[in-house]
Formats: sequence, C-alpha cells, structure tokens
Amino acid sequence: MGFLQENPPVATQEMLIGALLRVPAQAIQRRIIKELNEAGFEGLSLPHMAVMRYPSPDGVRPGVLAERAGMSKQAMNRLLGSLEELGYLVRGDAPDEGRARIVRFTERGRAAYAKALEVLHEIEREWSAELGAKDFAKLKELLFRVWNSPLVR
Repeated sequence: MGFLQENPPVATQEMLIGALLRVPAQAIQRRIIKELNEAGFEGLSLPHMAVMRYPSPDGVRPGVLAERAGMSKQAMNRLLGSLEELGYLVRGDAPDEGRARIVRFTERGRAAYAKALEVLHEIEREWSAELGAKDFAKLKELLFRVWNSPLVR
C-alpha cells in the first residue's frame, strides 16, 4: 500500500499526532477525488472535499458546513456555488425556517457521494489487508474513542 511507503523514514516517537492523522487523511481525499473524476464526476477537486465528506451535506445549512470545515461562510459559499455550477447540489429555502437556506444534493451529487463511500470502503479493505484485520479494527476503535471524546471538541 503506497500511503505507508511515501513518507520519509522517521522514528515513531518523533512523529507528532497531527502529521500521523493528516497525511493518511490527505491521501484518502486525493484518492476519492481521483476516482470520482475517473468515474465521470468531472470538475471535483480537493477543496470540494470540505463539502463532500461525512456527514453528508444534504439538508444542512451553509453556515453549519462552514463551521464543520473550519472556514468562513464566504469561502464555503464559494465552494457551494462551484458545486452548484457543476450540478452536484442546489441551495434552497429550508422548510419552516423563515429565510434559512439549506443544501440539497442533486441526483448527480447523490451518485458522487455514493461513489465516494464505495471508494472509502475499498480503502478500508486495503488498509485492513496492509495492517492486518485485528490492528486495523483497533486503529478504528481508538480513532472512534478520540472522535467521541472532549479532545476534539
């Protein structure tokens, strides 16, 4: 598996958690975009991953998406506009919420999101084979504990 061999040799104790989490995450995002483009979902690029990631943006307000991605509302709205132009989503009025706007996938957007999930399942199978099923399950368990902890709030 290429993601383990591309990094320069560094002693485990010298690696900081930020890099250990960032490098694999970036590799996953690059792979998703590459495979989406190859599958005919043209125009998608790495910045779009701020929108097209878990949890789904479908039915969510742009401000919430901006907060999730750690970016300004203006930057998020530019990304949403780009995805609208490409036909992956639309922004519309939220039902029963006054002037609030929400994001909705188009059929093309739902198909792209489903393909991204397929790619993620394939990556999990590959990483499980590379690390061993037991170690991969432990990695996911530990990351899930961090996900649910106050450490990421």
